[in-house]
Amino acid sequence: MNAEPTTNILAIKLRHIGDVLLTTPVYRALRGAFPQARISAIVNSGSEETLTGNPNIDEVMVFDRRLKDLPVFKKYMGELRNLKDVRQRCFDTTIDMTGGDRGAIISYVSGARVRLAKYSGKASLWGKNFLYTHRAVLDGTTHVVMQNMELLQELSITPDGYRVEMHIPDEVTDTVDKLLRAQGIMPSDSYIHVHPTSRWFFKCWKDKYMAEVIGWLLRRGLKVVLTAAPDKKEIEKAMAVTAMLKNHSGLIALMGQTTIKALGAISKGAAMFFGVDSAPMHIAAAMNTPVTAIFGPSGAFNWGPWDNEKTITQPYARRNGIQTSGIHAVIQRDWDCVPCGRDGCNGTKQSKCLDDISAAEVKALLEKRLP
Repeated sequence: MNAEPTTNILAIKLRHIGDVLLTTPVYRALRGAFPQARISAIVNSGSEETLTGNPNIDEVMVFDRRLKDLPVFKKYMGELRNLKDVRQRCFDTTIDMTGGDRGAIISYVSGARVRLAKYSGKASLWGKNFLYTHRAVLDGTTHVVMQNMELLQELSITPDGYRVEMHIPDEVTDTVDKLLRAQGIMPSDSYIHVHPTSRWFFKCWKDKYMAEVIGWLLRRGLKVVLTAAPDKKEIEKAMAVTAMLKNHSGLIALMGQTTIKALGAISKGAAMFFGVDSAPMHIAAAMNTPVTAIFGPSGAFNWGPWDNEKTITQPYARRNGIQTSGIHAVIQRDWDCVPCGRDGCNGTKQSKCLDDISAAEVKALLEKRLP
């Protein structure tokens, strides 16, 4: 690396909420290595709440994803404005954790003398790898948190921890407390946070199985706070689950009523989080709440809930099956085809490996883990 000082850093992660959240150890490591540097992040709109308020980040820049839906001329004018904005900030170092073409272009146009990214063997943009000054070959079999941190080795940074974190303002915590109090849950009460949906339905479990497990939790006298993203399809799916419940006593349904940070506050107060492979799963883990998650086509070795108290080692050692990492557990089929990383079997948007997991199996695992 160039011996010139690093004073103005841009980290790029133009992906979804969970992906952005799992980059937070990078910012902590950067702040530790360069305490006087200005550290900025650029993320897609809709994911910025995962980073706002983080003391290791000076500015969160937002790429408005609605640009993609505009007519061609307006779209590219908007893209040019964004690139001009980046250029004017005079970054000296960029770290692209996205892997996409837009991140590569942003890195190059920034004018930074150090432009770092993962090496792309099959670059969709011709010459993409040459837009960077430093390219790292990462171990794709390790957790994404560890892969993100591997990039920093190119900057000669040795972190002292890999803590995933999301900062919840006091006013959000107070709002959530009032919301739960109105539903009969006091601060000292124990409850289970259940989030049955994902933006990707091929990661979702069968509605009737989810309803069976929630009903079982309620019959045990446990209170359940049920959430879903403010997306019409996700709310409808969660409502389909609640419609199958014979008894709603103890169920607090907050589908579509929470922000990203409010989800964090709900998980922080919960005794356990139960759900599928999703952003709220990662948020709950970041709040140090025990997670039990159902996995389908994704690999837990890449995407399992991260335990902040665990030492810096690969958290999920096996390719599939039931695994634990610290306070977290994942249940997944141990089939040869799992994980496949596809959007359902043969493009159907339906994952047989998820449908095959029975409610009885999940209840048996939860039985051992409930408070």
